[in-house]
Amino acid sequence: MVPDYYLLDELLTGEERAVRERVRAFVDREVLPVIGDYWERGEPPFELLPKLAELKLAGGTIEGYGCPGLSAVAAGLVTMELSRGDGGLNIFFGGTSSLVMPAIYMLGSEEQRERWLPPMARLEKLGAFALTEPEHGSDAVALETRARRRGEGYVIDGRKRWVGNASFADVILVWARDDEGEVGAFVVERGAPGLSARVMAGKTAVRSSWQAEVELSGVEVPAENRLERARSFRDASRVLAAMRYGAAWAALGHAAACYEAALAHARERRQFGRPLVSFQLVQKKLAGMLAEITSMQLLCLRLSRLADQGKMTGAMASLAKMNNARKARGVCLEARDILGGNGLLLEHHVARHAADIEAVYTYEGTDDINALIVGRDITGVSAFA
Repeated sequence: MVPDYYLLDELLTGEERAVRERVRAFVDREVLPVIGDYWERGEPPFELLPKLAELKLAGGTIEGYGCPGLSAVAAGLVTMELSRGDGGLNIFFGGTSSLVMPAIYMLGSEEQRERWLPPMARLEKLGAFALTEPEHGSDAVALETRARRRGEGYVIDGRKRWVGNASFADVILVWARDDEGEVGAFVVERGAPGLSARVMAGKTAVRSSWQAEVELSGVEVPAENRLERARSFRDASRVLAAMRYGAAWAALGHAAACYEAALAHARERRQFGRPLVSFQLVQKKLAGMLAEITSMQLLCLRLSRLADQGKMTGAMASLAKMNNARKARGVCLEARDILGGNGLLLEHHVARHAADIEAVYTYEGTDDINALIVGRDITGVSAFA
């Protein structure tokens, strides 16, 4: 079980606990028995999609449009439990639920919400969030993709990279600069002429999700596919801040999975005539892992409550992402150490999480970038070029 050393369960509502238990049962029953095979093959678990849809959790905190209207804490718990199962599964689901749907809800018109959100809430349509470009990773504001006005619509040219779900998504939300240099978000639907997406090969983390390189060559998009209230990079940042606190929950899920595996292994494994848990070094490692996980839980819970109250800032989200990804990285490696050679085998899950946490450490802002966001907030001085 996920550790709860400070009895944080008592601070959750009944609905939040129910959501968590529903996802936890799904992960234990449907995901863990099969996910190692998907990870090893480097394929998304498409067969799990109907069962994911049955959970009726897509859209997270969005109210209406067939979405569940969860609290930020409940949405975070969903992310944590899916990541406890597999990081790629969380990205597979989150590309639609945590990126594209919130962007459409926050920045789209009522007509755009009604058009796209209900089928995405049912997971009948899947989404991809196309912001990052080949030459602009951390420097996301330096968009080169262009959307030129032509007649009643736009023509988009450019390239994107590291776009989860893009090779099969029904809806790709492309961020581009218009003729005036303003940043906008444009919904490009699957099959649009001039749109191509190639799955990136050779990836050693989150292997059960596909990231793609996307090329847009003269892709025509009607004017009604530009999100009405997406007019600057600040608008993209609003979506990214929400995703960043989700990344903090994801890191917690990876750490909790590794702690669970390490504790179970140490109880069962005997060396030198004694169970591993009886050795001082192992107990010290487990205590340190538990301390890190408990601090991560406290940060996630408080940040999500602030989000529910409308008090969360982008810098707060960056601090949580930076802290939790860094701590989870250490917890995963400690678990790998406790399991010894068994820690390299997919059947014990730790190797998979130890690889996947490297993706979490990088996406939604690297450790350094999030540190600079926090640094700018506390000093009033930007260290960015």
